Formats: sequence, C-alpha cells, structure tokens
Amino acid sequence: MLELLKTVIQNCNGYGEVRYHHRIHTAIEARNSTLTKVEHRTLSGAGVRVLVDGCWGFVSTNDVSETGLKRALFEAETAAKTGAALRKTKVNLAPAAQAQGEFIYYEQSEEPDIATKIQTVLDAEEMIRKSSALVTGSITMYTQYEDEKFIVNSHGASTHILDNKPSFHVIATVARDDQLETGLKSVGVTGSWRDLLKQSDLNTLAKEAVELAIKKLDAGYAKGGQYTVILDPALVGVLAHEAIGHTVEADFVLSGSVVQGKIEQQVASKLVTMVDDGTVNGAVGMVLVDDEGVLGQKTTIIESGILKAYLHSRESASIFQAEPRGNARAFTYLDEPLIRMTNTFVLPGEDNLDDMIEGIKDGFLLKDLGQGGQADSTAEFMFGVAEAYRITNGKLGEMVKGVTISGQAFDVLKSVDAVSADFLMEMGAGHCGKFQLAKVDSGGPYLRCKVTVGGHHD
Repeated sequence: MLELLKTVIQNCNGYGEVRYHHRIHTAIEARNSTLTKVEHRTLSGAGVRVLVDGCWGFVSTNDVSETGLKRALFEAETAAKTGAALRKTKVNLAPAAQAQGEFIYYEQSEEPDIATKIQTVLDAEEMIRKSSALVTGSITMYTQYEDEKFIVNSHGASTHILDNKPSFHVIATVARDDQLETGLKSVGVTGSWRDLLKQSDLNTLAKEAVELAIKKLDAGYAKGGQYTVILDPALVGVLAHEAIGHTVEADFVLSGSVVQGKIEQQVASKLVTMVDDGTVNGAVGMVLVDDEGVLGQKTTIIESGILKAYLHSRESASIFQAEPRGNARAFTYLDEPLIRMTNTFVLPGEDNLDDMIEGIKDGFLLKDLGQGGQADSTAEFMFGVAEAYRITNGKLGEMVKGVTISGQAFDVLKSVDAVSADFLMEMGAGHCGKFQLAKVDSGGPYLRCKVTVGGHHD
C-alpha cells in the first residue's frame, strides 16, 4: 500500500497527502439479561488532501485502486485551485517531524474471537444482576476501534500504523421503595483485549458500579456554596480536557478563546504543570503519528503556572511560528484532520492525599464525572460529580449526592494549593466530540482547590 500511495503522490502539483484508513468497529451490548447489540463493521478508504496556492482541496474515496486514488488527487487539486482564486488568507505549513516506517500500538495475536468478547460482556451483565437484590437495571457495553493506516505526503512522511482502542462500560440501576440510583464504571486503553483486562477486571467493575449505586440510596444532599475541595484524577482529567484543553487548541485560540495572547502569562498556581502527550504508552489518546503524518510529541501547555504553548496542526503552527507535535487528527478517512488533544493531564506533585484531606476544615472529596456537564471557550464550566464525600475538620465523612461543580477553570487552577504524588489516567473510555469524534485520555493527580459546589436543594 505504501508504494501505491507514493506512486500516486508523485503526480501531485502542490503539497499532497494521501491517508488510507481501514477500520473494524466492534460494538457489543447486553441489557437486562438480553444481548441487545452485536455490530462488527468495516470501513475502508482514503482521504486525499492537496494544498495549491494557499488553499486546501480535500476528497475522500473508497476506491483505493491506483486509478481511483489518482482521480481523487486530481479532484482535490481542482478544488484547491478553484478555491485559491477566492481565498484571501493563504495557508502555509510549518516544518514538522515526518513519520517514516512502522508504528505498532498493540499485539494483534492477543485478540480473541468475537464469541469470547460476547460471552465476557454477558458475564459482566449477569454479575451486575447477581450482585444485589436491589438491582433493577443492568447494562454492559464493549466498543473497539481496530485501525490500520498508511500515510504518505509530499514532505517525506511514509508510514504504516496499527492501532487498537477497546473500552468497556457497565451501568447498574438500583431501587428501594420509589428511589432510583445509578452507578457507572468504565475503562479504556490503547492496546489489546488482554491489555484491557489487565487494566481492570470487568466483573470487579460491575460490582463497583452496583456498590456505588447502592451507596447513593443512603446518601444525603450537599449544601451549595464556595468550598475548598479535592478533585480526584478523573475530575482533574475532565477539567484539563474540557475546560482547559479546548481553549488552547489553536483553531479556538484564533477564534478568540480566553487564552488568546496569554503565552508566557501566569494562568495557574505555580504547583500546576499540564501537558498533552500522544506518546504515553497504553493511554487511549496514544497517537504516535497524527493524520498529517507528523510524529507525536509532548507539548507542555502550562509549566509551573505559566502558559507555554497551544496545540497545533501544521497550518496553525505556521501562523503562530510554533512546532506541530502531532495534534492534527481525523476520525475516519471521510474526515479532514482537525486540531485535537491526545492525552491531556496535570503532572503529579509531592503532596500526600491524607495530608491534603487533613488541611480542609469544611469541604469535599470529589470523584469521577457524573451526569451532565459543559465548558466553553471562556473556560467557564459545570460538571456533574459521580461521588462526593464530606470533609469536616480534616476528617473524611459521609457520601453526598446530586453534586455539581462550576467555575472558571483557570481561576480554579490558580487556587490550587496542593498536588498529590498519586497519578492516574482515568478518562479514556469515552470520546471527545469536537465536530467529529476522537478517542482521547486525560487524568492527573489529586488537586486541592476552590470551586462552587451545587446541590439539588440549593
């Protein structure tokens, strides 16, 4: 395939990029003792992008013969030439480290057949139902993206990529009298089926979902207000991705996000360093080569509280005179690459979690993303919290439910006065939905900071 793509790109009159993508998407779902979904879909084709006279042309095709690819290249060139006459601001590309050779993210030999996966999903769903007589609803879901890519461009990229991203969700609903509560647990990796099971035993995950739901039945509600809280690695990851990460994507910066013009300014506590790094082995946002053929690298976004960098494609990097580090990503061959995060996280510090709790007179320990949430380009956010525990006079107390947190993310980071040595990547089971889907990951240490806490009875 690489030789075919190289042959095609030789015919390009401008800068050309051909990206072949073959995907097997597997989705299995069991719900309330019934197998409700088994999907095993194949997607295959090529995205062809050409830059002529400062304007892009893009064509996708599922005809990956030499004739079909040359036709797509011609159509992309024609579109670019037509658009160039109308485009006032011309596109330029920053120099970038081009990927060459093979990049293998997982061992294909460790993948079992689909029957084994179906049975595992059914077993975990049964475990939910058997865990407690209070269970009234049970859902288990398995999703897998198994990808093969070949990318060639006019600037020297020539690479073959094998990538696999499986994830598992379990949802338990329990009831007592007229009260319903739900517990959700999930896990995701870049790697094989065996890697996923190493990350978390799925039956244990099912039991934890039930236990969480039952704990909520007995929990009271929090009183809203401003509090000193401790965010766990999952919530730190949500904050890093949703409320901070999107504001530093260069396309949003150019549109006027809150961090526009703030490079080298203090935006967080000196205790906070935050990075985006597609080279973290096994994390769901692992992207060793992006969809422009650029090698993935670590980007330090915030260093000791100082904003250091935005995230870039080659086009935006040219505008900002920056180095692209592998953040141009496309979900399928039908999509053009967009600026996207990979693995976005806050680096661990030196504090002890118990000591962090002891330092709070009246506050909360908050864990995991709950239902609902939003963030915008001003870094204002509101997230639901799955688990919340009172802290009174330095002692961890009872669980409360119905908690939301809100604030301006950079103000929250400025309030950080303790960062734990503990660290986890926690948010790889879902997707990021910026215009097109992407698999990402995020996490961090425990952070002690100030947020606005909302409860059901405010």
